[in-house]
This record gives sequence, structure tokens and C-alpha cells, in this order.
Amino acid sequence: MKKLNIIAAFGMTAVMTLSSCIKEIDPQTSYVTADQAKDAPGAYANFVSSITSSLNGEFTYSGDSEYPFDFGYPSFFLQRDLLGQDMVSQDSGSEWYDVWYTGSSYLGPTYAYSQLPWTYYYGWIKNCNNVIGLAGETPTEDQKHGLGIALAMRAMFYMDLARMYAAKTYAADKNAETVPIVKEDTKNASNPRATNEQMYQFILADLDKAEALLADYTRPDVYTPNINVVYGLKARAYLTMEDWANAEKYAKLAYSGFTAMTKDQYLSQTDGFNTPNGSWIFGLTYRASDPNITNNDADSSWGSQMIVEVSESGCGYASNYIGPKSIDAHLFNSIPATDFRRMCFIDPAVDVQIGDATPETPAGQAVIKAALADYTDDPLGVYNTCYNVSAVGACQYAELKFRPKGGVHDNQYTAFTVAIPLMRAEEMMLIEAEAAGMQAESRGIQLLTDFAKTRDASYVYGTHNEAYGNTTTPAFQNEVWWQRRVELWGEGFATFDIKRLQKGIIRSYAGTNHIDNYQWNTTTVPEWMNLCIVQSETNNNSACTNNPTPNPPKGNSDPFVW
Repeated sequence: MKKLNIIAAFGMTAVMTLSSCIKEIDPQTSYVTADQAKDAPGAYANFVSSITSSLNGEFTYSGDSEYPFDFGYPSFFLQRDLLGQDMVSQDSGSEWYDVWYTGSSYLGPTYAYSQLPWTYYYGWIKNCNNVIGLAGETPTEDQKHGLGIALAMRAMFYMDLARMYAAKTYAADKNAETVPIVKEDTKNASNPRATNEQMYQFILADLDKAEALLADYTRPDVYTPNINVVYGLKARAYLTMEDWANAEKYAKLAYSGFTAMTKDQYLSQTDGFNTPNGSWIFGLTYRASDPNITNNDADSSWGSQMIVEVSESGCGYASNYIGPKSIDAHLFNSIPATDFRRMCFIDPAVDVQIGDATPETPAGQAVIKAALADYTDDPLGVYNTCYNVSAVGACQYAELKFRPKGGVHDNQYTAFTVAIPLMRAEEMMLIEAEAAGMQAESRGIQLLTDFAKTRDASYVYGTHNEAYGNTTTPAFQNEVWWQRRVELWGEGFATFDIKRLQKGIIRSYAGTNHIDNYQWNTTTVPEWMNLCIVQSETNNNSACTNNPTPNPPKGNSDPFVW
């Protein structure tokens, strides 16, 4: 794959869903001019549509189905969560996410992995810039909503990049470097990395404009940004900046009209985390016609990585090749039995109940079905995945949070066409609680307790505030963090929170389920959480500095004592 620096790449189109009235082009060799775009019927609307439709479904990084992690925005959820402690990889060497789980030096600037976020994020930003450039300073009435969408999404992409690349967050160091800002009119190839202060000023300016432009907008579906999404992005920004008053204000505005998922919705074996509901403020969806679904047996898709209950299809990394990703054993064991979210992960007690039973006999089948009855309507399939596919050889701690569409177990082309939440009311409720509590702790405790009791009626504040890593973090914030870790597991927030709270990670402890030789403990944010900029960018952009190549520990750390 040809490597390009971002300024050069921005002279070329990244749009993949243009009107047939625009000639198809090779993004490596050609470009579409503003005049050509303006002359094409319906072009502006198609440019707007491409901003969200290109979030998933294509092989944007490689151009083909070679890489199982090349399936769009949700892939970054897994990359960020596996950098930490709460998500456990089944196998350090064969399921394609090992480079993130192991904090590998392959994340360094001279390796192709560092090109992955650069290709995706700056391609998405290019799509936004196309719309912003076409609309100009004085958009028509027909253009203003599209412009608002583009500004909101550009802010979201830059916020992700800032949190992935800055060694310290805004609140810790306003001068820490993030990434170069490329706008619709940027032409200078010498473009330094923006500081946190410069980046968040830029992000908030985009969101302020988007808020005004989308104030009267009624979106067609949850897959399109609206004013609530803008408020939610502002809440995320102000949370990172530790502007607590604004974080609380915008989080509350963001979830206005939305409700927390019920137990039945959360644990639904047909619709769980695959179908929008009243909690989802923003999401995306995989379509039956997407290359990530139609090509390579759909193995290069989110469903292949995260949907366990399709063993009958014979495909999928989670169900048939490697096995499920798991929750960290300590985190799981800290979830009370009265908290229904515990049921998203298989209790090790299930393995004890199964014992030596096998599906070869009716009696063995009965034991397996009884042991897994509360978790899945495909017990024999899950048994096969856990015991015959998984490197662990057991069901313990395996995730079942993300369900196959419609509960389909024998056809991955249907099972993997799922929707995925990008922003939920619960995230906003937890931002509101944290922000309120950092202003007046008693108010935050009440909001946090009210939220927690929707998951565990027996919840008592003060039972989930373990201090490690940054031990100066207030106990209240640690308690909120625990709720975020459980509630948002697998949704891409782990690295952001560890960096924001300046925590370390704990993988080595008695009873750990982390892979041998990668059982590491750190007291500070691991350096591999500060992504490296691909070397082709720094070679072609003399003003752009870089982060150090990761140098992960060798061997296990001494066990941490809780």
C-alpha cells in the first residue's frame, strides 16, 4: 500500500459513495475538484452521506479482505480496549489484535500498523472537509444541516486522535502535542502537531457551529448525527478538559429524550447490543451488501471478532477460529451477583457445573444446556466454541455482550449485519455524575447511585473505588471509573479513561486470566497507549514530531496484591 503524508493525501478523494454522475476515481492517483463536485447532480448530499456511511463496511486500510481488523470505526474500540487491562485476548499470536494487546514495538512508526489510524481517521476527516469546503462560509438553507453534520463528525474524529496520540490529556498538560490539524483549506505540507489547547479550541469551535446549524434538524435515523450527538461530543470534550460545569451541562442535554437500557434490553439474546433502542444516541450499522460482510466469509468484520454465538456457521474469529475475547477476571469478580451486567460474561462456575460432561451423550447435552441456559439460546454452540476452539479451553469470563442479529446462529452473513452504539445515554449519565461530583461530591454520589441502582438494586456507594495507578484520584472518581469500565466494556473507552485519569494497568495478580508473559503491572499510563505517527508523515512533514516507539515489559510483573 502506498504511504502518503496527510497533506498530499488530502489532494485526493477519500469518498467512496459518490453519485454515479461523478466518475469513479482511484484515490491514489486522481482527485475530484470542487467545481466537478458542484456540477454533479446530488453531489453535495452524497458527500454528506459519505461521512457516516464510510465509518464501516469497506476495507479502507488495505483495499481487500486481507486484514481481519480492517472493518472501520468499531475496530478502534477493540484496539483501544486491548491496550489496557479490562479486555483479554485469547491468544497473543494469531487473532490479529495481538499487536495492541501486547503493546508491541510493531506499533512503532516504521511498521504498517501505525498507518491504520492515519489512513482511516484522516480519510474520514477528508470527507468532512469536502462538505465544509463545498458549503463555504455562507451555506445555503439546503446545505446547512450537511455542514453541521460534517463539523460535528470532524470534531469527533479529531477528539479521538487527540486522545490517542497525546502523551498527556488536556487537563494534565495543555501543551502536550496531539496531531496536525488539516482543515478544508490547509495547503502547507509543513504542519506541526497541535497542542491540546489548540486542538480543543478547534474542536469546540466546530461543535459550536454544528450546534447552531443542527438546532432545527430532524435526523432520519440514529446513524446520523443530530443536536444530541453534538451535545454528547461537547460533554466528552469538557470531561477531558475537566471543565466540570460544562461537562455536566452538555451530558444532561445529550441524553434528554433518551433512557438507560433495561435489563431485558441489555441481556436480550436476539437484540442485545446489535439493535438501536431508546438508549442509543448515535450508532452505525453493517449492511448485507458491505464488502466486510460479503467478502472473506465475513471474517473481516466486527461480528467475526465479537459475536460468539455463530458456531454453526463455521466462520468467525470469536466463534470458530480463536475464541471469545474475555473480561478481566478481577473486574468480573468485582461485579456483584445482583448486578445484571455480570451476565454479559460467563461465570467460571459454569465450567465447574459442566465438569466432564460432553455433547456426545444426551446426558452430557443436558448438563451443558442447564449450565449455559441463562446465558445463551445456543448452549451447544457456545460449548463448542469455549472448549474446542478457544485457546483457554473453557467458558470462563467469555463475553456474550454483543449478540448475533436476530439470534441467528447458522448464517454469519445475517448474524454479523448488526448495529453498534457509538454514544449511549448511559455514557452521558456517567459523565454527568462524575462532573457533578467533582463540583459537589454529594450531588455526584446521588447521581451515580441513581444510575447504579438501575443495574443493581442492591448497590451501595463506596464498594468499587479501588486505588491503583494514580492513587491520588479521588475515591469518588474511582467509583465512577468502575461503573464506566463495566457499563462501557468493549465500546472503546478503556484507553481514553486510563489516560484521562493517569492510571496504570494491572494484569498480574493471583487468579489472573491474562496471557502468560503479558501479565504486566504499571503505576503510570503505559507508553504504548500513546500512538506513534506513521514515519511517512514525519518524513514528508518536517514540522511533525513523533512519540517514542513502544518498549513493552519483558515477562510477567510480580503479582499485584489488591
